[in-house]
Amino acid sequence: MTQHPAHLASAPLLSWPSLPWRLSVSGCSLSLMATVSLMPMGASATINGPTANAKTPHNRVLAQAANTQPLNPRIKVGINQRFGRQSTDKLTIQALPGDQLTLQFTTGKELQTLTTDKVEFAIAPTPLQKPRWQERVVLSVHRSFETAETKANELKALGIPVEIAQPQQWQVWAKRDQYPTSADRIRLIDTLKQQGYKNVFLHRRQLNQKPQLSFVTKGYRYQRNIVSITSQKQQFQVGDELHSGSLRFQPNTYGTYTLVNNVPTETYLRGVVPYEIGFNAPTTAIEAQTIIARTYALRNLRRFKIDGYELCADTQCQVYKGIAKTDPVVDRAIKATTGQVLTHNNELVDALYSSTTGGVTAAFQEVWEGTPRPYLTAKVDALPQGVWDLSTRSLADESNLKAFINLKQGFNEASWRTFRWQTETPIAKLNTFLRQFLRQSKHPLANFKTIQKLEVMERSHGGRVQKLQVTTDLGRLVLAKDDILRGFEAPNSLLFYVEPRYQTVQPAPPAASAPSSAVVSAQAQPAASVQSSSTSVAPAQPQKVLKGYAFIGGGFGHGVGLSQTGSYHLSKQGWSATQILNFYYPGTQVQTLKDSIVFWRQPTLPAIPSQIIPNELKPNVQPQSDRSNRLLSHKIPFLKSFQWVFDWLPFL
Repeated sequence: MTQHPAHLASAPLLSWPSLPWRLSVSGCSLSLMATVSLMPMGASATINGPTANAKTPHNRVLAQAANTQPLNPRIKVGINQRFGRQSTDKLTIQALPGDQLTLQFTTGKELQTLTTDKVEFAIAPTPLQKPRWQERVVLSVHRSFETAETKANELKALGIPVEIAQPQQWQVWAKRDQYPTSADRIRLIDTLKQQGYKNVFLHRRQLNQKPQLSFVTKGYRYQRNIVSITSQKQQFQVGDELHSGSLRFQPNTYGTYTLVNNVPTETYLRGVVPYEIGFNAPTTAIEAQTIIARTYALRNLRRFKIDGYELCADTQCQVYKGIAKTDPVVDRAIKATTGQVLTHNNELVDALYSSTTGGVTAAFQEVWEGTPRPYLTAKVDALPQGVWDLSTRSLADESNLKAFINLKQGFNEASWRTFRWQTETPIAKLNTFLRQFLRQSKHPLANFKTIQKLEVMERSHGGRVQKLQVTTDLGRLVLAKDDILRGFEAPNSLLFYVEPRYQTVQPAPPAASAPSSAVVSAQAQPAASVQSSSTSVAPAQPQKVLKGYAFIGGGFGHGVGLSQTGSYHLSKQGWSATQILNFYYPGTQVQTLKDSIVFWRQPTLPAIPSQIIPNELKPNVQPQSDRSNRLLSHKIPFLKSFQWVFDWLPFL
């Protein structure tokens, strides 16, 4: 099913005429008419005149303006994702001079409203009446959302209900309300392990207290789980950052709280683009970054569905720091590209980008598991492209890769220090990194003592390491693609090769035997033995010992899609934003955002005959009345129990 932003049906202040949502289900499309709140650029929130009759000339003009202005959907961004992880967490939110904050929350079942110029949030740890165990089945752990989502789809195809979470690393969980008891969860784990899923595990921890959100305003302290914050100017000082739109504190899946900023897309970009591309980038590079940042945001609104918001504010999504340090050059680029997105077959592209490719872009499937994207392919990042011909000298060949890495000139990124790099890491550090990675996923080799060998087993056509074999004292394991960067901190990208580093160790001289012992020993030996013992012992030879590995490579980041440093060079060569985007995303089109564009299409899951799906993998579905009683002590109590509140609070 095609996903469109859920908030379009519920944003505050202004309800525009019904617009069609186009959904795609298994290749078929249908239209649904829904009242959506789409804030066209420059539209007024009020309609003047004696009536709101659409037949009047005045309202016909407004309707035409609404149809011609680019859409500007609101986005829910988690700007403080784990408030309450530390009991000392505090945050002050202030209104701008001449403005007031409006706080809304519930007391009992009554909606309460307060106005103030400042509110201070903190955490009040609340002891539980009795300890409670929290359990969840972790099906897989990943460095990126992209691979987590692919794994989730694989498990869905087996008939296992799943959800994607990010407690720290990205994880795929068995859907908690479908496996509500410990017996259900253990049976699922046992069955999956029998099916070959060896890294599935039960996360279990005892809770003795829970963080409770509290806030102080005008001398009174309140304790609430959900607090909505608005203001007339729609701007707020949040700690050191200035944010626009509206705010809400809400519980998340991990027992803490998230501060969510509900912000129009075009305003959101003012807090993203300067921090992603840099304030001093050439104009068309900024414009290209703006178009793909807009595209990326609107395509990825599903990332934090489990927590009730859409995007984060760090590099797991896009860096977003509010509007305190906006730049006139960046603002002009945003205005010049208002509403423009990058599409392929009328669907938003997977607008991935990174700092530096290392001279060759990576195909999507070279970095993550998942369906290849036809516009995300391996190509040499150079002008002219004669510096290297991938069609005749594939970088899957190790010798070709080393020769490519040794090239330092002729590429779009050649002047940047991240273009080529070499990192030497002692074996002790490599051991530490790998051990941490293996323990996160409960790997059977997690307690190894030392790494004995690293060896690249497979490369992609674009040179990215696909499989890295690690030999330890307990056995071998193979890390694939993005997991290599989870297992080792040293490489800046997957475009690298390894060289062992050795040190020569002089063995300790053999200890001299005591004379008395020698005499006794000699008396007990045959004559031949006595004669041989009197001969001199040859000195031990120096030993070569592995002390670490050098990682030698290029690029910084995943290398898929646009190179930010490469776009600098192309812009300085006089390329337009559209030309830059066509270079890095061949076969795509720049369009103005409209309701007919598909935001994201749910991948088609392979059909698996029901008879080959073990019954143990299927959720234990019971009659609703019995099942509800079983779930009471296991559900996270926040979002479900406060659902009725959401209908009142203006944030939605």
